[in-house]
Amino acid sequence: MRIVIDTNVVASAMFFGGKPRKLLELLEDGRVSAYVTEDIVREYGETAEYLLQKYSGDTMLLPLELIVGKMKMIDAKTKVEICRDPDDDKFIGCAMDAKCYYIVSGDKDLLDIEEYDGIQIVKVADFLKMMS
Repeated sequence: MRIVIDTNVVASAMFFGGKPRKLLELLEDGRVSAYVTEDIVREYGETAEYLLQKYSGDTMLLPLELIVGKMKMIDAKTKVEICRDPDDDKFIGCAMDAKCYYIVSGDKDLLDIEEYDGIQIVKVADFLKMMS
């Protein structure tokens, strides 16, 4: 199953565990293939740094390098302008370029789109139900 994972899901898995961590276990087990671009990895890193500073003293449950190391890096080619938040367009473009079936997100701006060009945008819990 080919997917793109939104930043909020990766950050939640890194710092809090729960269902986002279960999603990453699917990635570790090879049950899903996740795709990223340089821009997405950069956003993951910036968010991780922000959270480390915000919650000083807290540690990551899972290092970003380990997560990204399990993902497949592709070149960003497709540009879309569909999201209310233009920063979210890169996730749809990545999913299109990698021929993904899903974007897994907790971001309301993305979730409100629901589907774009055959790519479903779903919450972590809904994706995990589909995979069980």
